[in-house]
Amino acid sequence: MPHPAPATLYRIGAAAGIASGVILLINAAKRAEIIPTSAFTQLVAPLAQIFALAVVTALYFAFGRRAGTFGLVAFLLNAFALSAHDGVEFVINLVFADLPVDTIDTLRAGTLGAALTVASITFLLGTLSYVTAMLRTREIPTVPLVLYAAGAVPISLRAFVPEVALDLGLVSVAVGVGWLGIWLFNRSSNITPWAAHPNTQAPLASANR
Repeated sequence: MPHPAPATLYRIGAAAGIASGVILLINAAKRAEIIPTSAFTQLVAPLAQIFALAVVTALYFAFGRRAGTFGLVAFLLNAFALSAHDGVEFVINLVFADLPVDTIDTLRAGTLGAALTVASITFLLGTLSYVTAMLRTREIPTVPLVLYAAGAVPISLRAFVPEVALDLGLVSVAVGVGWLGIWLFNRSSNITPWAAHPNTQAPLASANR
């Protein structure tokens, strides 16, 4: 039987994924002017990446380690990318929101603009590599992973895509990460512990049985 502590941690990560999906839907609704922009919507917007980091970490430790070195590199790159992109969201929602357009353009033309671009590119590469690694395990549902990856493309290229593409990207990621959170929560009690020793054959999880 799985140890109860890992199961609890998986459930926490799963709940974080669901929370991330909800916040991303709020972000999409705000950008589409379905709900008004407020201090609350601006404040919670950057939390989506923080919660997403929790669920991708839980998924990696539950299943991703079976992807070997590539899985580890992909996870670390994605974790760094989510952290960097969280900084982007803080700037956009809590700094740019209170500045005039001319000041924003000036800031984007300097080193801040370069940093935002690097963070966005890293987010795209990190997401695609992580999803590829998770798909290679053949234990996590394909559809939510694909939705998560597909939505990351317009989000990463937000400066070059129309607003409707960005909104659809947010919804796609929200559905993907929320779906993964629900799936992980339902499987949390049945995840077979993974043996980390290099000479030990990793057992298959019972999640897909």
